[in-house]
Amino acid sequence: MLLSPRYRSFVVSLGCLIAAIGCAGKRSAKDLGNIYDSLAQAPDYERNPVIVIPGILGSRLVEEESRRVVWGTIDSRSTNPNDPEIAALLASPMVEGAPLASLRDNVVSDGPLARLKIRFLGIPIQVNAYEDILVTLGVGGYRDPTRDEVEYANDHYNCFQFDFDWRRDITESVVLLHEFIQQQAEISRENSKRRFGIDNPDIKFDIVAHSMGSLVLRYYLRYGTQPLPEDGSLPELTWEGAKYIERAIMIAPPNQGSTLTLKELLAGSKFSSFLPIYPPAVLGTMPAVYQLLPRTRTGLVVQKQDPSKTLDLFDPAVWEELEWGLTAPDQDELLQAMLPDAPDRETRVRIANEHRRKCLIRAKKLHAALDLPATPPPGLQLHLFAGSSEPTVEKMVVDMETGEFEFPYKVAGDGTVTRTSAIMVEEVPGQQPLPRIYPIAWNSKTFIPSDHLGLTRHPIFVDNVLSLLLESRDAADLAAIRSAYAIQSMRKADVPPPLEELPLIR
Repeated sequence: MLLSPRYRSFVVSLGCLIAAIGCAGKRSAKDLGNIYDSLAQAPDYERNPVIVIPGILGSRLVEEESRRVVWGTIDSRSTNPNDPEIAALLASPMVEGAPLASLRDNVVSDGPLARLKIRFLGIPIQVNAYEDILVTLGVGGYRDPTRDEVEYANDHYNCFQFDFDWRRDITESVVLLHEFIQQQAEISRENSKRRFGIDNPDIKFDIVAHSMGSLVLRYYLRYGTQPLPEDGSLPELTWEGAKYIERAIMIAPPNQGSTLTLKELLAGSKFSSFLPIYPPAVLGTMPAVYQLLPRTRTGLVVQKQDPSKTLDLFDPAVWEELEWGLTAPDQDELLQAMLPDAPDRETRVRIANEHRRKCLIRAKKLHAALDLPATPPPGLQLHLFAGSSEPTVEKMVVDMETGEFEFPYKVAGDGTVTRTSAIMVEEVPGQQPLPRIYPIAWNSKTFIPSDHLGLTRHPIFVDNVLSLLLESRDAADLAAIRSAYAIQSMRKADVPPPLEELPLIR
């Protein structure tokens, strides 16, 4: 979702949707090689390992038993989401009276989507969906030892890719992220012992997250694995996840949501001119999609009859009254395929409305938890990369009599996420001029004149993200690390260490 109408080619439109981050490559950027080639050769113990988190559509989905690909291969015939069988497979399950967390199907995440395979007019095509960011991290010497899509240039084992079912509630993905971090910390500890003789119990990670993946990261940093309380209160702000993370690098994060998400929930999402529309009936079953909606308080959805009136997107009655998205009359054939046991349209609409109601309530709770202003703990750095030059849909105007909508206003952004949403700028109403507050305490903000994915291959991004990863550790910190390595190396060689031993600092 989050598809910008400005993208005219398939590769760019796809890249806008896929969480385009990973670890890899042998190639190096010619203009940056002289700067970072030597730093890239630094041993693993002088840097934090990196975890990359994709956004929506950035992980491959398969049917668990048959291993049939549900998302990750696109064919205009065999994977047409308007086909009732395919729609039922890709949609999230809906069961009346059951909480969202209990609604499971046999579709699972099956790794990050490094390349997307498509077939057009019988011709197989493989799209390197995010090759540029792979090359960027490859210039820095980062390698994922579990992936074989690329040929690696050196012997680093310090980069890991997290995948998850991007349809499901973001807080569920947070739990999986914690488990993944613990697993990779153990792998990193074992590698450190085996390769360098260093026993480092307190490994910290640098995390690079794209788009919706940034929301997964932000919730984890603040609340760890705490669920959203059922009584409507907020979870306790503990910064539990920050114990394991030093730098959080967020690329094009929809911190205040995206109006384009609303458009796609209502009209569907068309990835390119030669592929079918992914229909509202399918998208409207996915809890995570509602969690990308813009906040009501930002006033971005207004009524045509009275533009001073803001529409509350998290009021289920609005969707039901206007017959939007999932329950639109023209979606009933697909809705029937997704609810084969429902005997009539009235029953189907009732079940779908209840499911959407649960999704909206959950999204509103998540937003409240993410939007709470808070100062990060010492040692945690938050870095933002955002687009600032592409006209980006900001406001939607709704005709309350017909339910029709239009998007007449655009502002600066990356064509998908506005600059304001990425930064998370809040204006205090009732005062003139409107004072601005910034609920997220960014350590740095880097603005790039490019689109949602194009910014990841822009030289400004490449240079600055490598600088953050490779050059941000100060001289005293590096000296302590190298001293600790020397001491442990002497121990391993049965050589007496110096009298004063320096601890390993991370």
